[in-house]
Amino acid sequence: MRLSLMASSGILALSACALTPAGTGAFTVMTPASFDRTFTAAAGAMQDQGLALSLEDPVNGIVVGSLESSAVMADVDQLADGHVRVTFDSTGANDPALMARISSSYNRRMGR
Repeated sequence: MRLSLMASSGILALSACALTPAGTGAFTVMTPASFDRTFTAAAGAMQDQGLALSLEDPVNGIVVGSLESSAVMADVDQLADGHVRVTFDSTGANDPALMARISSSYNRRMGR
């Protein structure tokens, strides 16, 4: 009797619990960007800022462009964890804001 009373109490207590949705807001699931998308965005960002591309090598992940006396190189690397990393380097930049503009164009192309 005592065991059935405890079991009934437990079932009654559990039936009083209500499940509510975890949240009603929107959420976004971020997945790592693909290598191709990142490479295309890097090359496009450089072109957006007026650089003439002299090399686009997706096999090695390298994009090279120039604007006046400035040379810019983008290096796109696939990391072991599946993420993709892009770095922009410049030499002889007369325009100190050029790299910031390229970075901004890249982020815009990546939807950031």
